[in-house]
Amino acid sequence: MRILWRPFAFSRRLLKVENCRITESESIPLAWTSLIQKLSRATGIFLLDQRKRFSTMPETETNQRDSELFAPPSDVRGMTKLDRTAFKKTVTIPVLKVRKEIVSKLMRSLKRAALQRPGIKRVIEDPEDEESRLIMLDPYKMFTNDSFEKAELDILRQLNVNPQISKYNLELTYENFKSEEILRAVLPEGQDVTSGFSRVGHIAHLNLRDHQLPFKHLIGQVMIDKNPGITSAVNKINNIDNTYRNFQMEVLSGEENMMTKVRENNYTYEFDFSKVYWNPRLSTEHSRITELLKPGDVLFDVFAGVGPFAIPVAKKNCTVFANDLNPESHKWLLHNCKLNKVDQKVKVFNLDGKDFLQGPVREELMQQLGPLSKERKHSVHIVMNLPAKAIEFLSAFKLLLDGQPCGSELLPIVHCYSFSKDANPAKDVQQRAGAVLGISLEACSSVHLVRNVAPNKEMLCITFQIPAAVLYKNQTPNPENYEDPPFKRRRTDKAFSEEKTQIASVT
Repeated sequence: MRILWRPFAFSRRLLKVENCRITESESIPLAWTSLIQKLSRATGIFLLDQRKRFSTMPETETNQRDSELFAPPSDVRGMTKLDRTAFKKTVTIPVLKVRKEIVSKLMRSLKRAALQRPGIKRVIEDPEDEESRLIMLDPYKMFTNDSFEKAELDILRQLNVNPQISKYNLELTYENFKSEEILRAVLPEGQDVTSGFSRVGHIAHLNLRDHQLPFKHLIGQVMIDKNPGITSAVNKINNIDNTYRNFQMEVLSGEENMMTKVRENNYTYEFDFSKVYWNPRLSTEHSRITELLKPGDVLFDVFAGVGPFAIPVAKKNCTVFANDLNPESHKWLLHNCKLNKVDQKVKVFNLDGKDFLQGPVREELMQQLGPLSKERKHSVHIVMNLPAKAIEFLSAFKLLLDGQPCGSELLPIVHCYSFSKDANPAKDVQQRAGAVLGISLEACSSVHLVRNVAPNKEMLCITFQIPAAVLYKNQTPNPENYEDPPFKRRRTDKAFSEEKTQIASVT
């Protein structure tokens, strides 16, 4: 027996190997014979020519490989405290002996026959001959020298390689298994397996289900072990608090340091993840809104968080007013503006959303939409990313401004986020937003599907121009049929048409 060390990712994996040659008089191992019999009866598998080689549909083949030969030992089922030593398992792998100087050339011709398993070298040293190497072959395809295809045999003859197959007993360890394979082997059979998470810097943020909680510490440690750069795993233990948009979390494994740094769309953000709101799944949405604004435009970010809308927009030479009620978010918003060198372009507030709209936003709109507004060529956008409650804050726009209404083409554009569990989520959001404003928005708004939050729960963004009849005092809205012509014209603009998503795709 010889022990071979090999590097992989951030660990060094120990592989124990035993060499045992098959002579011409030896038969195929009993385990392989049994496997052949099983495979020949399996759905989607076909016997090819008289050599009885096997071909499978890729999905079936991959699943069988993972679930049979390379699955962790069955006795780890039910483990709640991670014992890495319990994952040792010996498997039999066919190998082909070749001269070391022809390995590279030969491997190009043996792609079909070679072992395709992440974490295991396909070429290893021959413990009996320093001048030779052993190529690991696919145990589901290669049984004897008759398993080679004609083209492969031709190459072997050209390179003077004996097609005789040997077998190795290869010891797999914890390091050789994927996180999903480990958790599938440990959790009760048939239960959902957690292999995904949200990455926030060095933190893996999980949202475990009830049946996974007895295994939570093991799951956390596996996530750290199998994902380089992750040093802490946390689980959300309550819903997001709507006041400060944060939630309680439990550290499952690793360090308790929640101070983290993330990069999103080429910008850097630093914050205490336990005290602010951050969702890496919104990266595309942050970019989408940013692309709608042009240099010189104005953005009011009502629920700004740590700045994922405000900072990229400010970098486009826009004027930004950013607000968040959470003192921690406000602190890190200021910090991140300086970090990304836009602190001179962003005015930061620490107010309730309604107070922000009726205070700083109102004052700035009175100037932006005042008598000199006809000379203004830039747009005004208002982002309201608080999906659980943002629609309620739309009431703050009702009769917000005094004086003569500006030209309708200059009216602010609102991007308001909301959740919906309705069968027709786009229509649901339009109706609820319209009800708050006292008008119909179904003909003069666009709805963008942001993401699926949970089964039958969508996050959406409704975009519309605030009607003058709503925004100004002494104006009478028509709840029957409001269609703002300037908004219709805006929707034909390239940037705005790209923003609009077909409502049918949401339904």
